[in-house]
Amino acid sequence: MGYMHTLFKKKKLLKRGLLGIVILFVCLIVAIYIISFLLGPPPLSNDQNTIYYAQNGDVIGEEKGAESRYWVDLDDISPHIIDATLAVEDQNFYHHRGFDLKGITRALLLNVKNLSLKEGASTLTQQYARNLYLNHEKTWSRKLKEAFYTIRLEMFYDKDDILEGYLNTIYFGHGAYGVEAASRHFFNKHANELTISEAAMLAGIPKGPTYYSPLNNKERAEARQEHTLHAMHAQDKISKTDLENAQQETLTYDNGLQKDDNRASHFQDTILEAAADILSLDKAAIQSGGYRIHTTIDTDRQAQLQSEVNEEIDTSSDIEIGAIAMKPQTGAIEALIGGRDYEQSAFNRATKAKRMPGSAFKPFLYYTALEHNYTASTTLMSQPTTFKIADNNSYQPSNFNDYYADAPITLAQALPLSDNIYAVKTGLFVGIDQLVDTAQKVGITSDLPEVPSLALGTASVSVEEMVTAYSVLANGGLNIEPHIINKIIGPEGDVVFERHKKQPDQILNPTHTFILTHLLTGMFNDQLSGYMSVTGSTIADQLTRTYAGKSGTTSSDSWMIGYSPSLVTGIWTGYDDNRTLDSVGETTYAKNIWAGFMETAHENKPAETFDVPPTVVAVKIDPQTGDIATPYCDEAVLMYYERGTEPTSHCTAHFPTDRNKGKHMVKERQEKRGFLERLFDLFH
Repeated sequence: MGYMHTLFKKKKLLKRGLLGIVILFVCLIVAIYIISFLLGPPPLSNDQNTIYYAQNGDVIGEEKGAESRYWVDLDDISPHIIDATLAVEDQNFYHHRGFDLKGITRALLLNVKNLSLKEGASTLTQQYARNLYLNHEKTWSRKLKEAFYTIRLEMFYDKDDILEGYLNTIYFGHGAYGVEAASRHFFNKHANELTISEAAMLAGIPKGPTYYSPLNNKERAEARQEHTLHAMHAQDKISKTDLENAQQETLTYDNGLQKDDNRASHFQDTILEAAADILSLDKAAIQSGGYRIHTTIDTDRQAQLQSEVNEEIDTSSDIEIGAIAMKPQTGAIEALIGGRDYEQSAFNRATKAKRMPGSAFKPFLYYTALEHNYTASTTLMSQPTTFKIADNNSYQPSNFNDYYADAPITLAQALPLSDNIYAVKTGLFVGIDQLVDTAQKVGITSDLPEVPSLALGTASVSVEEMVTAYSVLANGGLNIEPHIINKIIGPEGDVVFERHKKQPDQILNPTHTFILTHLLTGMFNDQLSGYMSVTGSTIADQLTRTYAGKSGTTSSDSWMIGYSPSLVTGIWTGYDDNRTLDSVGETTYAKNIWAGFMETAHENKPAETFDVPPTVVAVKIDPQTGDIATPYCDEAVLMYYERGTEPTSHCTAHFPTDRNKGKHMVKERQEKRGFLERLFDLFH
């Protein structure tokens, strides 16, 4: 009796346990459905175009991702592809509620037996849920999430909606998502034009887009197509005659997606990369994520800059360009050109190319010099010089075309004339390490070797770096962050990023920064011409405002960077293969584009002046001696000095009988060089 009683109790406990498990399972199912109902309908497509906006709100670009996607109504899809898909993917689609219970049970037993998750029995709805919202990892957590989405899809949408969504999102390989994109890619026709044979071929591909692509392995794809055709016939989707005709049809593949009319651009790529960096997402996720990205691009200035490039550069030339226009107070990029033709080359020469800036690098040297007690009146000898450097080595730089003053010249002249001997002497005096420190402080992040030639701009830098650094000079020495995005709105309409204005740090001495800016206006002032013309003489007559700037030339690079109080623009021109710039015209592109753009950008705008700090004094000096000019000096040029450093002696080099002697000597020296050499002077 005791044994029977114990056995009875065990059976009773077992029944209770099983009943508890059943109740728990039912409660779990009920809970899943309740939660699914409360969560509401999921979107039928999670791919949305990302839109770029200019600073005025105009749409300036649209991203559709790297894939080809076209959404078409179910009525615009051939019934053959619908029948073929259901035949091989889910023949009971219209009869289940999202799950194939028999298939799930069979797969579950095999997975438990093998202690794996290799087997599956996914319905079309489950596949749709996985493709839309989840990854393809075979984990229990992913399968649970898949179940939730499957229930929600079946709960809130009818079967035709789900089928339409599936057919428009399933991947067919080669970047084609959906039957319309696949039809165009493989057969160059629309999805409503597919034959039975073509439909059977396409329907077999999603099971393994790479494995079953007829473009990758025709025999394997045709075997899969044959399986699909027989499944269609077995399910009475096609007749015996249809089957035989489809088997006999020879398919011709087009192998080409139709191109999108929406052309990308270098500045659009820059926006995409910046957004991906800000949101810590890959670019593909941004492209099709449905973001609304508000940028700093000024459409008028972008058009003006592009117009100047198109007008100036000979269409037969394959010379390239990188250009950026930036607002110096904020670092906002208002216009950007990364090359002549995006279709020919998507490489962005404004942000990614690293080229030697030549003399355009000298402003950072002379700011450093001002920090080491230089003034506009500081004089150094301009003549061929050999410099002794470390390890008994020597360095012998030269001036453009081997022109020298063969006399002391002032900083006021050395900068606009771009005297290289003066620059190297200054670099060695202040210390190349100090020059590096200044350059890094204002935004140069590229490697800067501490060698004497760095004073002449022999390090490779980007246009973006140079324009950022010049912007610090233009704004009085304030730190800025170059940027092209102001705000990003997520696909749900929430602001996921917004750039807030903040008080910038003062990183340069404002007094020395202003003095340098005024020295940089000298490149357009013919009063400062000496043993050759100032470097901006060829464009000075085009300018109606006060600008500060510096050009730079190497054998294969031509730069012009300059600014007003409200706009900084940098232009680089050269060849991608570092080909030598042989013609005079090639070395003038950068200056001419810069001058035309700056004038157009400031047209009808109020006059601007650089703010003069109270810590400076203005003195009219003789540019040759650096002393206070007298009525007998050839030229009297206004220069600024930090209070207490201004010259106190009057020029004694010029007397009544010597008036204009200096100019006559310069003219005589230039005439002796010959016409061709004087012509090169104009384009230095």
